[in-house]
Amino acid sequence: MPDGNNPNNHEQTTIFLSPIAAPSILGLYGFAGATFIVAANLAGWYGPSNAPLFLFPFAAFFGGLAQFLAGMWSYRARDALATAMHGMWGSFWMAYGLLYTMIAAGLITPPSGAFPELGFWFIALAAITWIGSFAALAVGQALFWVLGTLAAGSTIMAIAQLSGSPTLTIAAGWVFIASAVLAWYTASGLMLEAVYGRQVLPLGTTKRTEERPPLADGIGEPGVIRGQ
Repeated sequence: MPDGNNPNNHEQTTIFLSPIAAPSILGLYGFAGATFIVAANLAGWYGPSNAPLFLFPFAAFFGGLAQFLAGMWSYRARDALATAMHGMWGSFWMAYGLLYTMIAAGLITPPSGAFPELGFWFIALAAITWIGSFAALAVGQALFWVLGTLAAGSTIMAIAQLSGSPTLTIAAGWVFIASAVLAWYTASGLMLEAVYGRQVLPLGTTKRTEERPPLADGIGEPGVIRGQ
C-alpha cells in the first residue's frame, strides 16, 4: 500500500493507446463506388428502368455497410464531421438497399412519376450535408467539394422526386457523379499520404490542419495523427 507521505512512492497508471487508420479512406471509397454506379444510371449512362434492382446489393454493402462502419470508426477517432457524414450516408445506402429489396420482392410498388416519399429522404440528406460541407471548410478544400457537390445533388434530387421531373433526375445524376469522382480523389489522397508519409495528391488542407503538431506514427491517441 503506497505511503502518501513518502514522495518516493508513486502509484502507476498504464495507458493503452490504439492508433487507427483514417476511417474516411474506407468511407469515401465506399461512398464513391456506390454513388458512381447509381448516379451513372440516373444520368442515363446505362441500364433500363429496372437497373436499380441489380445495383442495390452493391450500394447497400459497399456504400452502406462499409461507409457506416467508417462512420463508427470515425467516432472512435474523435472526428465529428466524418462520424456524421459517413454514419448518415452509410445509413442512407443501407435504407436504399432495403427499399429496392422490397421492390424486387414485390412488397411495394414505386410510383411511375413523382416519388415524394423518396423526395423527403433527400430533403433531410441535403439539409445535413449542406451543414457538413460548411464544416469541411475547416478541414480542406477537397472534402468541401465532395460534400458541396453531394449536397447540391441531393437538393436537385429532392426537387426531381417531388416534381417527377426526369430532366432534374438526370441533372442530379451528373452532380452525384462529380461528387463520386471527388470522393475517389480525396480518398486516394488520404491513402497515399498514409502510405508514403507525405502528401502526394493536393487536398487543399487548411492552415489549421497544417499546423497540427506532428506526432510519430503509432504514438498518438486515435484520431490525433490524421483526423480524417
